[in-house]
Amino acid sequence: MNADPRLQAVVHFYDFHPISAQQILAAVAARGVERADITEEVLQHHDQDHYGGTAAVDRLMAEAAVGAGDEVLDVCSGMGGPARYLAWKRGCRVTGLDLTRSRVQGATELTELAGLSDRVRFVEGNALDMPFAADRFSLAIAQEAFAHIPDKPRLVRECARVLRPGGRLVFTDILHRGTLPAADAKRLFDGMRFSEIGSVDDYTRWLQDSGLRVEAVLDLSEEWTRILRERHAMYRSLQAQTVQRLGREHFERYDQAYAHFVGLYQTGVLGGALVRAVKLA
Repeated sequence: MNADPRLQAVVHFYDFHPISAQQILAAVAARGVERADITEEVLQHHDQDHYGGTAAVDRLMAEAAVGAGDEVLDVCSGMGGPARYLAWKRGCRVTGLDLTRSRVQGATELTELAGLSDRVRFVEGNALDMPFAADRFSLAIAQEAFAHIPDKPRLVRECARVLRPGGRLVFTDILHRGTLPAADAKRLFDGMRFSEIGSVDDYTRWLQDSGLRVEAVLDLSEEWTRILRERHAMYRSLQAQTVQRLGREHFERYDQAYAHFVGLYQTGVLGGALVRAVKLA
């Protein structure tokens, strides 16, 4: 376990997250699909634990120009939905890195059920100290994950280190839009385990300092505001399952934290963007 208590808190947060392998498999079973009949075509409707589902992954793939020959790193890969989808749709090989052992185990189980273990694997590890050699990957991706990680300059340096010269880093992240009041920042950590949320200008500086050239920034703030309202409603629809698995106190605490999070989008304090950068030779 990493000694940083903020990272320990992220692990605990995702050990008790409403979306889990158990919940995904229950949703699949509710459709009348037996475990032996699970495919990526089935899973992709339930395992995309990020904003925008497969349409967002399609946009990321287009921005990253993903090809069959790519060696892809999915940083903070969670339940592995995007990693499986990329490998299934483009034929590339994908390695998912996640700090939370239960997510790595769940992602591995779902990948085996989908028959994609020959192209997709998951590794338990810290994104601030990646267990990979330099120049290992042609592409690194992440979706709304960096907000959980403190010391973002170090995170960006690690992403740059494991990319080959000319490799691409394409990610989406939660951003502040000028000022994030300290009280709100504390509530975001206490409720959602977000640390040191940055801005577009912050990321531009961190990327340039790490030898990466920013090629595109796509503002997603308006789109995410709508999506987050819908996700909050979706989490509330899982109330019975969440209470049964984790207890009513946990459900209510998460619900209140998410309501605060969505409110910061609705008032323009928070936003989001897709960033595409390339590692210079």
